[in-house]
Amino acid sequence: MTFTQELAPPQDILEPEIPENVIFPSGDLYSDEPPVETELHLRQIIILLNCLEWLWRSRNDFYAAGNLTIYYSPRQKKSQDFRGPDFFVVLDTEKKTRKSWVVWEEDGKYPNFIVEILSPKTADVDKGFKKKLYQNTFRTPDYFWFDPYTLELVGFCLVRGKYQPIEENDRGHLWSQELGLYLGIYNGQLRFFHPDEQLVPTSEEVAESERQEKELALQQLKLERQEKELERQEKELALQQAERLAAKLRELNIDPDTI
Repeated sequence: MTFTQELAPPQDILEPEIPENVIFPSGDLYSDEPPVETELHLRQIIILLNCLEWLWRSRNDFYAAGNLTIYYSPRQKKSQDFRGPDFFVVLDTEKKTRKSWVVWEEDGKYPNFIVEILSPKTADVDKGFKKKLYQNTFRTPDYFWFDPYTLELVGFCLVRGKYQPIEENDRGHLWSQELGLYLGIYNGQLRFFHPDEQLVPTSEEVAESERQEKELALQQLKLERQEKELERQEKELALQQAERLAAKLRELNIDPDTI
């Protein structure tokens, strides 16, 4: 946030009158939703974004964002009809940086997938108003909500214009038809899972896994070198013992080569 110092206008300059019904945007904010409530909410949004962008790093046909305003006014006005889902994905669109998602500037596309992170202040809205909005106006095929405190995870898919609950599988995971991935809880966080139930890692987890693999490979190489060195030492010791035995036999006038 940029802070500027207000300067008093010269006395001979009259400030224009501002109508009372004019509402100015609050600085350089691109989402009109309430700010992320806690660090826990922020981390959850980041991990979903990180995992999906790493998984689809070779794709350029989707847009994923968190806590970003979606403008959807039929009159194409940004002063009305806007919402900022905690996390959403739009498919079959250009992958590029955006300050907001403006439906009438994006070929009328709405999110294919939305996740709301619940809190005591937003739970009723997420489960009520937003569910109806995403069903009736956005027509978003997959809608999920997740409570990072109680670990409640609920999902809906759009069937003939109405949201139907998504049944969890035997591992407690919910399938997203739009993403082709499961959603489930791992270490107290909402995560993506492959169709074979393997966890979709973050880029940091991939880097850590690769680091551990390299470390394990180095340890294995070190162990192999130690084994070879031990084998060399054992052979050298055996040769020294054989030479001492041969010398002892010669002292006894016995040719070791004849034995």
